[in-house]
Amino acid sequence: MNKKFTDHVAIVTGAGQGIGFGIAKELSLQGTKVLLNDIEEKLVMKAADEIQKAGGVCLPFSGDVANADFVKQLVEEAVKRFGKLTIAVANAGITLFGDFFTYTSEQLQRVMNVNMGGTFFLAQQAANQMKLQKEKGTLLFLSSVTGHQAHKNLAAYSMTKAAIEMLAKNLVVELSPFGITVNAIAPGATLTERTLHDAEYKKTWDAITPMGRTAGIDDIVNAALFLVSPAARHITGQSLIIDGGWTSVSPPPF
Repeated sequence: MNKKFTDHVAIVTGAGQGIGFGIAKELSLQGTKVLLNDIEEKLVMKAADEIQKAGGVCLPFSGDVANADFVKQLVEEAVKRFGKLTIAVANAGITLFGDFFTYTSEQLQRVMNVNMGGTFFLAQQAANQMKLQKEKGTLLFLSSVTGHQAHKNLAAYSMTKAAIEMLAKNLVVELSPFGITVNAIAPGATLTERTLHDAEYKKTWDAITPMGRTAGIDDIVNAALFLVSPAARHITGQSLIIDGGWTSVSPPPF
């Protein structure tokens, strides 16, 4: 098995299932010690156990990344358990669909606090830890194609994803002097636990994706691992769209 991430320590948020779990698992199986986070404790325990049984080093740590104090604890826990932090993946996010004309203040604040706040404060706390280390690190944010193209009933969500990409770009100024890279990936339609229950989802997105198929989790994980790997040490401030070409033509899924 390829162990190119040996001696790395990572935090992956929102990793109880789906893309986050896929990233956490593959990092772990390639040698990374992973602190796996999700807001749902049972999901975190199950996910970490599955990775451990597959041969990876992975510990669970449940909590809400919308809480900046918790994010600080998350980074402290990684360092306490593993001695350092070299990779931080801000994957946690929520999608609250809603009509723009009736979207509530509570909905907006929740989406912003999780998607933007959770990403910002993980980057802040992780970068502060990396500054203290002789060994530098890398940050990766999870954006979305909806940060590039309009999608009905996702005004608030799309706004947060565009903001995350701008954060990655802006932090180049702050983090490059310390040898820390920061990038984002923007997945398109992807088959996860959340979308597989919808029989029409794959059929619809297969039909409107130029490459002829909806993305699988591995498609996103492969790109994520490249951007946090030593092979990408001269890539920073970038956002990579992974959507089989959908944003080039952008037909709506309805």
